[in-house]
Amino acid sequence: MRFQLLGPLSVTDGRDVVMLPPSKPTALLAALLVRPGSVVSTDRLRDIVWGEEHPTTAKTALQSCVLRLRRLFAKYGIENQAVVAVAGGYRIDADAETLDLLHFRRLVEQAASSGTGSELYTLRSALALWQGGLLSNVPSDLLHRDEVPRLAEERLRVLERVCDIELEHDRCREALVDLWEVTRVYPAHERFAEQLIVALYRTGRQTEALAEYRRVKGHLRERLGVDPRAELQRLELAILRGEDLGSVEAARRQDTLTTAPSTVVPRLSPPPSAGTAPTERAATPHAQDLRGPQDPHDPRNSRRPQGPSASGEPGVHGAPPPPPPIPTVPGFTGREHEVDSLVRLLTTERPGGGSERAPLAVLSGAPGIGKTALALHVAHLVSGHFPDGCLLVPLTRPDGSARPAEEATEELRRALRTGPEAGRGRVLLVLDDVVHPDQVRPLLTAYACGAAIVTSRMGLAALVATHGGTVHRLGALDPEQSQALLTAVLGRDRMAAEPTAAIPLATACGHHPLALRIAAARLLTRPRLRLADYADWLRHDPVGRLSLADDPRMSVPQRLDEALRRLPPALAELHLRLASSPHDLLTTTGAAGLLGLPEDAAEQVIERLLDAGLLEEGQPGAFWMHDLLRAHARRAAGSSAGHAPALLRPPRHEAFPQLDGPRPAALR
Repeated sequence: MRFQLLGPLSVTDGRDVVMLPPSKPTALLAALLVRPGSVVSTDRLRDIVWGEEHPTTAKTALQSCVLRLRRLFAKYGIENQAVVAVAGGYRIDADAETLDLLHFRRLVEQAASSGTGSELYTLRSALALWQGGLLSNVPSDLLHRDEVPRLAEERLRVLERVCDIELEHDRCREALVDLWEVTRVYPAHERFAEQLIVALYRTGRQTEALAEYRRVKGHLRERLGVDPRAELQRLELAILRGEDLGSVEAARRQDTLTTAPSTVVPRLSPPPSAGTAPTERAATPHAQDLRGPQDPHDPRNSRRPQGPSASGEPGVHGAPPPPPPIPTVPGFTGREHEVDSLVRLLTTERPGGGSERAPLAVLSGAPGIGKTALALHVAHLVSGHFPDGCLLVPLTRPDGSARPAEEATEELRRALRTGPEAGRGRVLLVLDDVVHPDQVRPLLTAYACGAAIVTSRMGLAALVATHGGTVHRLGALDPEQSQALLTAVLGRDRMAAEPTAAIPLATACGHHPLALRIAAARLLTRPRLRLADYADWLRHDPVGRLSLADDPRMSVPQRLDEALRRLPPALAELHLRLASSPHDLLTTTGAAGLLGLPEDAAEQVIERLLDAGLLEEGQPGAFWMHDLLRAHARRAAGSSAGHAPALLRPPRHEAFPQLDGPRPAALR
């Protein structure tokens, strides 16, 4: 079990999160946790719990609060973190494994002793531990007056260092995502204002940089009656004179994610929140921009470039345009184990001068589970290790059909402008939405000196068998990660207003990343809608209501419809039948009875649906279907209409071998 202090005070076992109710024992626990391992005097504890004018019975009541805490610990099996009575007060012992505050501090210490690339990644991991309003469920004015600002200052120091690193390496657009938000939350923080102005100016946005200076100047004069500090004033003068604060072109070249000529991946914008100014609008719409209606996991939504590029070169019909900046994934949270493993794989130097096979990682899982988002996030983190660029290569067309490997290879050659020398540079390939291993093998051969991240709904076991590599099968997020994603998108204030509503909302979404983003996008456009009310509304029809009316691509049912269309018709029909099972767990024997097939044929069905990401495997021999996939399959089969559709009638035994026969009507 672990205490979460960097947000609403809660207890988690890694899966379930228990948000503690506002109460005096909660205030007592918070007072001990903000000083882990230190003795907090009884006088100080009484002041924290009851205020400076505490009742005469406070001493006895404090002992009662301690007993209530110990019972709470026993309830959740965390007696080893007991409240210890010592002379003059109490203390609670914790470490980085049991308290997120200490985990945060350990990561910050590790970052200080690492290289710049690792430092940035480690500091980002530390910042990701902060979830929502700090101690928002703790009823103690004294804690909020004395301790919350101290803890918040630790976070601000780390965020300031992160932005410094981004600016030092000309990753100005990446820094803007954080700086827009923090300068609105802390409008008088001049160092953040200075960083924002520099980032805007370096990216060619002189007018916005000057406007930002005037905003800060006006705020300081109106609220505090002072002028900006000398550094800010000199910065304004340098901008007015047009002095060089860093190369705009260098900022565009650094850490770019190049795409094939038919695919442009523009800069992603951060999700809007109260008081947050928009970043530079992308040249084309992108799936990950939550302000727009597009799918956050489908880079195929980007448009083919038209007309001349910014450099004056032709677009589609001539040389490829200059590579756009690496897209960040707004609100990316969770997947810590996978991110850490992928970063190590892609950044570890290979022995033998690169004579071994290039690193390869396969990300597989159900539709909308976040494979592309994870790949782009990791590509952004490791981009400095690939001097010849990072290339995003969608391997399906917008209609879901597979692109030939020859077509993708030729476009990559043109994008890199290397002609016959293609494949000799150190390039990171993100091969997205692969349908068959044969699409990938020629690309891995042509660019053998680099590395590749492959995303696919299929398991691609044949590719792993011939080329090795690591395999990461992504599942639904755990409750803690789901809450972190919602907080990152909706903002801490919105989440803190309803600290107990996040988990029911995430549960209604099945902890499914695409569903969570769709729900968050709808909530962003309806600021008065309560999270709890929205969760109740979703539960009545979780599939049908997880879509956005202004763009059908941003839709869980459409994504799952597309997944069924990719299956052979008979296999899709059998998937719909399996969804009618009254049991959460399936076995081969149970599936055989449900489908009316011999056990060996039922086993083949299960294996193919597992490979397609439509089933998950638990313990050996036990399988299950994600709640959203089950609800969608039942909806597609017509079970909600109150009658037994043709798809659920006992099948003929010869149906399964004819997997490529006519498509069932429910799937047309």
